[in-house]
Amino acid sequence: MEKKLIEEEDYYINADGYFVFTEKYLKERGYCCRNGCLHCPYKREDLLRQEEQIKKHP
Repeated sequence: MEKKLIEEEDYYINADGYFVFTEKYLKERGYCCRNGCLHCPYKREDLLRQEEQIKKHP
């Protein structure tokens, strides 16, 4: 069963009406979706390193 999202804890709605996930929620999710989330806790350099490792050792 999926967790029900809680406004202001897991996301908020910005001035343009978009849902924006919080860093807390993104950390709990456990991975980067690669959509450029505003509060993404995953460093871009770490993702690039992971991609290189996957290419070398599929």
